[in-house]
Formats: sequence, C-alpha cells, structure tokens
Amino acid sequence: MSQSPCLKTMNDQQSYYETMYILRPDIAEDEVTNHIDKYNKLLEEFGGTILDSQMRGKRRLAYQIAKHREGIYVQLSHQGDGQHIFKIEKAMRLSEDVIRYMTVKQEGPLPTRRPSTKSANQPDDKKNTENKAESKEKQPAISGDTSTSGKDDTETTEKAES
Repeated sequence: MSQSPCLKTMNDQQSYYETMYILRPDIAEDEVTNHIDKYNKLLEEFGGTILDSQMRGKRRLAYQIAKHREGIYVQLSHQGDGQHIFKIEKAMRLSEDVIRYMTVKQEGPLPTRRPSTKSANQPDDKKNTENKAESKEKQPAISGDTSTSGKDDTETTEKAES
C-alpha cells in the first residue's frame, strides 16, 4: 500500500525550533553580540545544532515590558532533541538583559543560513525613506473630509426625496 503525497511530504520535512528573545534596548552593540555568542555556545553545549542566528534590530514593543518600550530582537533557529530548550530558556530567564523569550517548534524545510546584512542594509533603508518622502511631496494632498462629506450629502438628499 502506498502513502498519499501529503503524508510523504510531511515525513520528508524535519522539525526544528525557533527561539526569539528580546534584549534590553540600553545595552551596547558589542554586548548584544556577546549575548548572541553566549546563547549560541550554550545551545551547542546542551546538544542543539544552530541552523541560523540573526539579530533583527531594535524595535518598538507592542506594550511596555519591565519599563522598556523598545527591545533588541534576536532570532535563533536550532535543531535538537527538545531537552536543550529547557536549559537555554533557564539561562535566558536568569539573565537580567533578556526581557522576553519564546520558543516555537517549526515543521517544514530547514532554514538556510543568511549572512548578517544589518550594516549593509542601513544605507538602502535611508535611500528608501528619502524616496518615499520625495514621492509624498510630489503627490497632491487630498483631504479625506471633502470626499466623505460629498457622500453624506447625497445620502441625505436621497433619503429626503423618498
């Protein structure tokens, strides 16, 4: 008896874990790289295999955590038997610099390592924001109130006529 194509693809896919942790925003950049290296080494010591490790940068938090409104996001993709997760999360819990962490089990093709391009992307981001600002200046400003008030007037006249 042969397996259906769905079952076959599910068996081919390997499971791995993604841990996202948020560091305090007031730490220096070299300290951030020290933390990333520290958790990568700990993960390997605990029997995990690192697939990818990326610093996602400083971002605004959805809500305030430990009196911080921003945080430095780090994404870590790793593989292992699952026992290493408790140990790495315990190390993060004991650290004062980690304000949040979460590990999620993923299924699918294993992620490929991406080169760290944070410094290379910054000039492009500045160019993109400048281009956006220039294009906004070129476009005529249209007030949203005038277009909606016209609709309201027609609706009221239609109701009055009936």
